[in-house]
Amino acid sequence: MNVLLIGAGGREHAFAWKIAQSPHFARLLCVPGNTGTGSYGQNVPFPLSDFEALVDLAQREAIDLVVVGPDNPLGDGIVDAFQAAGVPAFGPTAAAARIESSKAFAKEVMAATGVPTASAHVFERPADAEAFARASGRPWVVKADGLALGKGVVVPDDLPETLAAIAQLGATPAGHRLLLEERLYGREVSVLALCDGQRLLPLPTARDHKRLGEGDTGPNTGGMGVVAPVDEVSPALLDQIVASCMQPVVNELARRGTPFRGVLYAGIILTADGPKVLEYNARFGDPEAQAVLPLIEGDFLEVLYDCAVGNLRPEKLRRRKGYAVCVVLCAEGYPGKPRKGDPIRGVEAIDDDKVLVFHAGTAIGPNGLCTAGGRVLGVTGLGSTLARARARAYEAAERIRFDGKHYRRDIGKE
Repeated sequence: MNVLLIGAGGREHAFAWKIAQSPHFARLLCVPGNTGTGSYGQNVPFPLSDFEALVDLAQREAIDLVVVGPDNPLGDGIVDAFQAAGVPAFGPTAAAARIESSKAFAKEVMAATGVPTASAHVFERPADAEAFARASGRPWVVKADGLALGKGVVVPDDLPETLAAIAQLGATPAGHRLLLEERLYGREVSVLALCDGQRLLPLPTARDHKRLGEGDTGPNTGGMGVVAPVDEVSPALLDQIVASCMQPVVNELARRGTPFRGVLYAGIILTADGPKVLEYNARFGDPEAQAVLPLIEGDFLEVLYDCAVGNLRPEKLRRRKGYAVCVVLCAEGYPGKPRKGDPIRGVEAIDDDKVLVFHAGTAIGPNGLCTAGGRVLGVTGLGSTLARARARAYEAAERIRFDGKHYRRDIGKE
């Protein structure tokens, strides 16, 4: 099977690694790809916005399946373009991807289906949101309606912070519409499930760490590390989350004539009143993919194809025993203005089948491997216990060197 993989992050490196294990795998093209994906196929420097050129590429190269990683192309309709050309694509259409690309739309769908979530108010202008917040006299979670690279949510502790967040997010392209949401309390968990438009196959649960600093301090990032699975989510609780928080949305999107095919990612908070939805994503998370994919066995490529054509067969994948801990190594200046071009040493010395190093912001420079983005590498440790997986990840992370390297040291430390 010839595969066209869309994206350039650590998630896409993890996809390439997993797809290449399939007995049906023949050839991989990555657009634009990165240093890691280049180990499994050919990187092609096409712009992701040129859907016509990408469709031409897929047809010319006899692509059997397109796998889309990032959120923006999904929201812009990249799957629609491939479907119109008769090329199967793993990922939702633009209409179905609105479950992520518009938080206001997601709230409307949740209200229509009775999915448990926080109450929210939607505002077309930042000034209106500010007036509402001032009149209420209390803090609100502030969310940009559109896609914001995982940085479109601020959780203030008081009213002044709420007003500052409204001004901050309201000035971004994603903040053309704002949501003020009731704050919920509890531990968070990420539940990802493969979907063929009707059926859901939940994958191992995960817990992301978004804040830059230890103890969940500092600004939000794209993700500083992840643990999988989450022990406090029992099989019974996972079934409850899928039944109450995910399947109703899939059913509603199908009823509306916009079936969801791809991976539905539910950000769940475990409140005293039960699990509730914080948000949905319409794709694999990054770095969640780097911890979840190593914990599944079976023909991942075949299952992606089955989802794309509406014929998911859950028995094709199995849960692997054990744990995965992914620690993200970041460049100097991340998440603001990351520095690029610093030489990276030590990756080639990692020789442990229980450690995986996924490339994200790297490139090959005049002196070899170097930094080329904010989140540089995702180091995933595997183990029969969480402690062993965590120890392997951190031992490897410490052996990798580049100027300005920083990372959280409390990923998986409960």
